[in-house]
Amino acid sequence: MPADELSTVPADDPGPTDHDAPPDVDDGEFDEFDEFDDEDDADEEPRGVELRVDDVDDQVEHLLRGEIEVEGRMPYSSNGTFLVHVVHDGKSHPAIYKPTKMERPLWDFEPGLHRREVAAYRLSEAMGIGIVPTTVLRDGPMGEGSVQWFAVADHSEHYFTIYESMPELHDRLRDFAAFDVLANNTDRKSGHCLLIPEHGDTPANVWGIDHGLCFAAEFKVRTVIWEFGDEPLPDHIIDAANRLVSRVPLDVAALLSDSEVEAIQGRAAWMVKERRFPTDPTGRRYPWPLV
Repeated sequence: MPADELSTVPADDPGPTDHDAPPDVDDGEFDEFDEFDDEDDADEEPRGVELRVDDVDDQVEHLLRGEIEVEGRMPYSSNGTFLVHVVHDGKSHPAIYKPTKMERPLWDFEPGLHRREVAAYRLSEAMGIGIVPTTVLRDGPMGEGSVQWFAVADHSEHYFTIYESMPELHDRLRDFAAFDVLANNTDRKSGHCLLIPEHGDTPANVWGIDHGLCFAAEFKVRTVIWEFGDEPLPDHIIDAANRLVSRVPLDVAALLSDSEVEAIQGRAAWMVKERRFPTDPTGRRYPWPLV
């Protein structure tokens, strides 16, 4: 990858995009799921759901083998995104279920965004930074989809507020910035950074969600995280990028196209060579809306 792709924006760059489908796309194929569609009730107060949060030893096993109970559709999501409870061995934990059948067509991504959600989790684990909640690929009530461990977060906080008021979490946010380059995240909104408050002896933490619009072969990062631009990359990020240059883990590569896997290696090679966080001097590589 040419180095300037990460530090400058082409003159014909379209700027922020919401990835909407072309206006002539027929939405009729989603009629069978109308019972789950609450968009017409957007002005009403959301129905309260009591979260059943049990301690679970193995999150992957729980998500893969548990029974999925749909609670309802998440508001303000352009694709079908459902709050569910996964119940296994008498224990329950909330999760987010994104079935491929409820994806709305996009002009710039092939169908199967749920597979990119899983690839993002696996890449985060392979990098050793663990910023994406446990996410698995499995069959569910509406067919194949991604099922992601629900992070019980303080939703009054997001990237901008965390950056301004919690400098102790800046290293965690640096991991987000590096991950978004390697994953080619086109949609890192501020609200996609979830603050998990301090609890007892467990310090506050940040988790990242909504990674369906990642891994395109063409470089098109859109993120709100630019405050670390031109800083040296941490050693653990350079080490992770070095590993990706040599080999993208099979469990990540199996979810993507060959060109997308090669593009990961190209971005990793850039990071190893430059050893600094990229910058956006144009200010145009932001998603919309910002939060």
